[in-house]
Parts: sequence; structure tokens; C-alpha cells
Amino acid sequence: MTNSAVAVHGLTKIFPVPFHRQSVVAVKDLNLRIEPGEVYGLLGPNGSGKSTTLKIILGLVSPTRGGTEIFGCDSRLVESREAVGFLPENPYFYKYLTGKETLRFFGRLCGLRGAALKNRVNELLDLVGLTKARNRRLGTYSKGMLQRIGLAQALIHDPRLLVLDEPTAGVDPAGSRDIRDLILELKGRGITVLLSSHLLAQAQEICDRIGILANGVLVREGHLQELIAIENQTELVITDASEELIREIESTVARSNGKLIERRKSTTTLERLFLEATRADETKMQSNEEARNEK
Repeated sequence: MTNSAVAVHGLTKIFPVPFHRQSVVAVKDLNLRIEPGEVYGLLGPNGSGKSTTLKIILGLVSPTRGGTEIFGCDSRLVESREAVGFLPENPYFYKYLTGKETLRFFGRLCGLRGAALKNRVNELLDLVGLTKARNRRLGTYSKGMLQRIGLAQALIHDPRLLVLDEPTAGVDPAGSRDIRDLILELKGRGITVLLSSHLLAQAQEICDRIGILANGVLVREGHLQELIAIENQTELVITDASEELIREIESTVARSNGKLIERRKSTTTLERLFLEATRADETKMQSNEEARNEK
């Protein structure tokens, strides 16, 4: 049986509040699995526990209870990170280095040398569309270019799992589209992508499955098309259909010149699903709090 790219089981993280007799539950009893080769979107409002979850998966923060694994290896172990590339929301680079020098620096940190390093740098600069800017200092790069060089450094050691925290934050629409296309290309190469984003429309375009966190709890999880399907509604997508066929779809389609191309569930939008899921959880918590106060 193939190991999941990421496995999270019974994960809970509680942060104590200094000088107070209370604590903050950032993540509560989280369970999820990410299969090799898929793009998984971890979504949620600010303070929902997304960043804490990513940091625990990456071994940067220790869980209070439960645990996480990367390709079957406990993520607290250093060797688990050999298969992971990470782009944080606000990466820091040495702005006096060029794009080529930056990738050479990170490549040497990962143990690459000589011709292998040179070829890898050239390959990644071409992949992220920065070949012409290879000799420009990063201090002259735009936000979108910095995000792309960040993706390149995350890929320098050819990881099997790529973790992206808000990869298009502060990037203009054109740059955001380029990054989206790059993520889809990486998926085509068999790389697993764990994506944390607040751009729901973008997540809807590229994610195979999503999980929505609210107040540290996973309130929705599954295949995207199944989650945004509207129950009890079906769409018929037809080409070359006459007005008469449209009026009598089910009874006449089989004997008309029209073609039934697809039958599928009508869908809502990921944004609407997201808002409904998080608001429902917030309303439930308020009701519970009111009930406790009345006692």
C-alpha cells in the first residue's frame, strides 16, 4: 500500500497565554490525508489554524496531541523534510544576489554541486520564466518575480511534496495566473502540492480536494466537485440543440439531432461553500457559549 503524501491524525495544538489562566486552541482533533500527485487546498479565515497546521506538518512546531507524517515518515524527524519544498507567505531573500546566484546558494545548501547544480539552476529558471532575469539582483524583482524565484528555490532539490503558504499574496492578476499555471504544471509532473490560500476562485481552479478550517476544526473536507455540487439539481449540457429540444429536453433529446455532451450536478461556488461552512461553525460556537453563560 502506497503511503499518503501527508497524513494528519488526531492533531491538536494548544498555545498557553502568558500571565493568564487560559489557553488558545489553534487546531483541534484534525484528521486528513493527502494522496501523492494531488493538489490539496487548505482553506480558512484568519486565525483558523491553517498556518499552525502547516508548521506542524513541516516539523517547525510540535503538536500538543496527535501527529503528522510525510510519505510515511514522522514529520518531527529531519529526514522527512528531504522530500519537501516550502515557500512561506513572506519569504526572505538576499536582495544583493541575482536570481542565478540565489538558486546556486540554495542548491549548495541541499548538497548539489558542479554540473548537476548548474543544470538544475538553468532548468528551474526556465520553468518559472526567469531565464532573462537570471543576472538581475533580487532587489530589482517585482513581487511576482520574487514569488516565482521562491517557487524555484523550493523545487531546487526536486521534492515530492511542495508546501505553499499564500503563494500569490500581493501578486497582480497576471502574476497570479502565471503561478497558477506553474502549479498545474508541477501537478502534471507528479509533484504533490499542499496549498494554503485565501483566494478561493484560484483554489477552485487548481485543487483536486480541499479542507476548510474554522476555529481550528475541519468543517468541510473532500473532492472539490462533490463539495460544491447542489443537491437535487442536475444540468444537461447540450450542443447543436434547437429551441424545441431545449423545451422538451428529456423527452426529445434521444430522437433529435442534438447531442447530450455531459450530465452533471449543478454547482455552487467554492467561495459560497467557504462562507457557509465558516459562518455555521461560528454560529454554533456562539450558541454553545450563550448556553454556558446561562448556566
